[in-house]
Amino acid sequence: MICERLKKFLDERGVAYIVIRHPELFTAQEIAAAMHVHGKELVKVIIVKSGDRYYMCALPASYRVDMEKLKNVLDVKDLRLATEEEFSNLFPDCEVGAMPPFGNLYKMETHVDRVITENKEIVFQAGDHLEAIKMKYSDYVELVRPVVADFAVKIH
Repeated sequence: MICERLKKFLDERGVAYIVIRHPELFTAQEIAAAMHVHGKELVKVIIVKSGDRYYMCALPASYRVDMEKLKNVLDVKDLRLATEEEFSNLFPDCEVGAMPPFGNLYKMETHVDRVITENKEIVFQAGDHLEAIKMKYSDYVELVRPVVADFAVKIH
């Protein structure tokens, strides 16, 4: 079930979206394959940490974060992937690893890799491991106002 916070946010703003059920899967690549969605359109969320600060990064399923590039983007010296234990309490209404790329709903800066901007539509987990949302990228940008940067590299 999509998280109530996200559903309310989208519905109150009259944004068109489709909820897509899929088998219970845990990796972005598996979800993209099961849903027959191109790996570039399926957005995965990665949480990184610098000091006491967390950042939400949204990138295509078929890419991975380049930590050196991301350090430069965030202008930080130390950066690492946050552990599930560290960030699970930041998303109380989501299953771990199924957070939607809406950092603004969780008082967190959202960074989107530039490759995602090439998509007309994006698909992303909506709070659990069974449902995803498909919506226009232009609507997403208007709602989230993410920082767009180049910080991901294609997985071979």
